[in-house]
Amino acid sequence: MTAGPHSPNALMIRKLDSIFSLSDEERQALRDLPVQVKTATTDRDIVSIGDRPSQSCLILEGFTCVYKLTYEGKRQIMALHVPGDIPDMQSLHLKVMDFSISPISPCTVGLIQHEHLRDVCERYPRITAAFWRETLVDASIYREWLLNIGRREAYSRMAHLLCEFLMRLNAVGLAEGDTFDLPVTQAVLADATGISSVHMNRVIQALRADGLIQTLKTQVTVPDREKLQEAGEFDPLYLHLKESGAA
Repeated sequence: MTAGPHSPNALMIRKLDSIFSLSDEERQALRDLPVQVKTATTDRDIVSIGDRPSQSCLILEGFTCVYKLTYEGKRQIMALHVPGDIPDMQSLHLKVMDFSISPISPCTVGLIQHEHLRDVCERYPRITAAFWRETLVDASIYREWLLNIGRREAYSRMAHLLCEFLMRLNAVGLAEGDTFDLPVTQAVLADATGISSVHMNRVIQALRADGLIQTLKTQVTVPDREKLQEAGEFDPLYLHLKESGAA
């Protein structure tokens, strides 16, 4: 696929540029990476626990989640990924997947063969550093999610998650000011925050009633970002975005 301004390669570069300063030569090397684009449906994992993938997936459109199941089949979502993310970059070095990745909305992904990723990393050590930084940021988000689920009340958990989505989507140019698209079900949000779907519905209604969010179909608007951040105890440091001064 050609690497034009709206190509999967351009989206990947935009994401990496939000956390790491790439040179023109490094951007061109990333533009030249072959990417196979495919549609992923919500009834099937992109990659499943126990798989031995030979490629990594770049999220192009829609949202995906990292999840694990209990023996009883209860799902815990451990991460949500937005366009520009490569949620299974670690499969370059960890041969067997220890989690599953599934679409949680209509989704398009770009598949990049590991051999091509290894080649560009060998030729450009700073690209290796950029990918390494991305996995470290993922780990930082996991730590924040652990705190969010383990110690914050449901209202604050959801406020925090919405603040995170807003900042991550703004970083890749997919939010308009304080408005972004969130095409996921309340059941997904419940699994991501460790509460029931019924409780999630009440939390969203409370956030609306308090004027912290406005919703229209799948669109979410944050009228007062500072108030939502205060409600969610949100500090963007853990995202390590260049624009936040934490890069």
